[in-house]
Amino acid sequence: MPISLKNPLIVALDIDSKSEVLHLARTLGPRVGAIKLGPRLVIRYGSDFVSQISKISPVFLDFKFLDIPNTMGSSLRAAFDAGASLCTVHAWAGDTALKEVFKIEQELNKMRPFRVLVVTILTSFTDETLPPGLEKLSAKDHVLKLAGLAHVNSLRGIVCSPEEVALLREKYPDLYLVSPGVRMPDEEKGDQKRVMGPKETLKAGANAVVVGRPIVESKDPAGAVDKYLNALR
Repeated sequence: MPISLKNPLIVALDIDSKSEVLHLARTLGPRVGAIKLGPRLVIRYGSDFVSQISKISPVFLDFKFLDIPNTMGSSLRAAFDAGASLCTVHAWAGDTALKEVFKIEQELNKMRPFRVLVVTILTSFTDETLPPGLEKLSAKDHVLKLAGLAHVNSLRGIVCSPEEVALLREKYPDLYLVSPGVRMPDEEKGDQKRVMGPKETLKAGANAVVVGRPIVESKDPAGAVDKYLNALR
């Protein structure tokens, strides 16, 4: 079975300093559901670094794989071998690739819990800033279509903004929904555009939320984690 997190808060450690990431992982890892690592860290410090963090907390490896089916499958195996418990692929890879991704997810789950999360439309996009070729539908409609493509291929983990959570929860009750773009009302949105508060996102039907800068850049990261956890209760 895919991994089940101990609580719904995933902290994104999108910073460059290895020592700072290790410090934050050791401080925050026991408190949160998972730690998210992206390309900027893994490219700098390698797969052994992923393995090191995975001994502290479940690792969500956010690479958004988008490639030919064979390459996506091989990449998922590499992420799993490095210690990841969750890993993202992009729905834009299409039907054939997502079929392969589901096959790999099943294969890896026979060894230990592992969940693939399918990315839809990044939370940095609005209807007005969608890439060329995507403007004819709203961001919300694109999310619904891409989530539907993942669902028909038996994938149940979806990454979407808080704005689409309620719609997806209603249409596909069996999805595992992870939402970035979560902020407290008094926090800067940064480059996030489709944003909602943590309690509202969970109430809409999200299973987990991803928060980065408001925690990582806080003067008291542990206190910021506690503030989010309290809001998610």
